[in-house]
Amino acid sequence: MKKYTLIKTDTKLSWDGKTLFRIKAKIAFGMVLKGELGGYIEQTDNLDDTGNAWVSGNAWVYGNARVSGDAWVSGIARV
Repeated sequence: MKKYTLIKTDTKLSWDGKTLFRIKAKIAFGMVLKGELGGYIEQTDNLDDTGNAWVSGNAWVYGNARVSGDAWVSGIARV
């Protein structure tokens, strides 16, 4: 089961014109609660579906970047 979903109606445009989608937790894991809103990613390859990796707040992850393991990207980080 995927641990998050992309919210297609909540988007941002990166400085280079890429569409980023807000994420929402489908299950509870680590310190993330089911239903919790996360940050923004361009594609599902940016956030690993295993482990406790998460993008939170107003953080953006896009391009070839990948968050995995127990890593968190938060605040207003741009990766």
